Amino acid sequence: MSLIETHDLSIYYERSSKQNNGPLLYIGGTGGDLRNRPNQLDSPLKDSFEVISYDQRGLGQTSKPKNTYTMKQYANDAADFIDRLGFSRLPIMGVSFGGMVAQELVIRHPDKVTKLVLACTSSGGEGGSSYPLHELEELDPEKKLEAGIKINDLRITDKWVKENPKEWGKLKELSANRIQYKPEPSGFKNQLLARKDHDTTSRLTKIKAPVLLAGGKYDGIAPIKNMEYLHKNIKSSTLKFYEGGHLFLIQDKLAFKEIIEWLVKIDE
Repeated sequence: MSLIETHDLSIYYERSSKQNNGPLLYIGGTGGDLRNRPNQLDSPLKDSFEVISYDQRGLGQTSKPKNTYTMKQYANDAADFIDRLGFSRLPIMGVSFGGMVAQELVIRHPDKVTKLVLACTSSGGEGGSSYPLHELEELDPEKKLEAGIKINDLRITDKWVKENPKEWGKLKELSANRIQYKPEPSGFKNQLLARKDHDTTSRLTKIKAPVLLAGGKYDGIAPIKNMEYLHKNIKSSTLKFYEGGHLFLIQDKLAFKEIIEWLVKIDE
């Protein structure tokens, strides 16, 4: 558990124990805070890689500038962080919003990325934007909770809710209590607004690093068509879908297994 000073941030980060396959930088999603456990540092990745992850600007224990944020800033934050860690280049895994940051990172700082996993994410623009999460902030807490569950997994329909009232109640309870540390409002709002303007569509062809695109079959936040657009426009990409929604990484045991196999295989 440490802090790194970059050009304009104090970044809080954590790393798992060293492994034979070396380091892997994991860039997390919307509202991410490493104090919420379990998280990526507890995932199967830690048994194969030294997983390094950090709280992004405006979130967790990292600095929360009061000005508005941009995707360029998030990408430059990641590049500065890599430099301060003493790495010239390393593999990256970006999940959801972290996948948007990772796209900007590999486009703006291609020499820092050896290979890239983009999970449940979108290019924005004509390639399809991720669900506009900033709109959920306008709902009352109960409606926000219910809407969030349904867009995370498209199998949770109104019909399913009506037919499975007990399961729906349990799901709502689990979702409400899943996050202990809630994001600080102003930093979270700035992240959502940066996310709203994310668009890499015209620059995806610049990505030369090998890319694994991994998505959930029932994801309403980063739907299948968005992942397919990324695959169509990133020449060196492989696309795989798994049984689950936006949380497919914990819903389908094959997901982490195959991601690890892909990362290790292309290292040979």
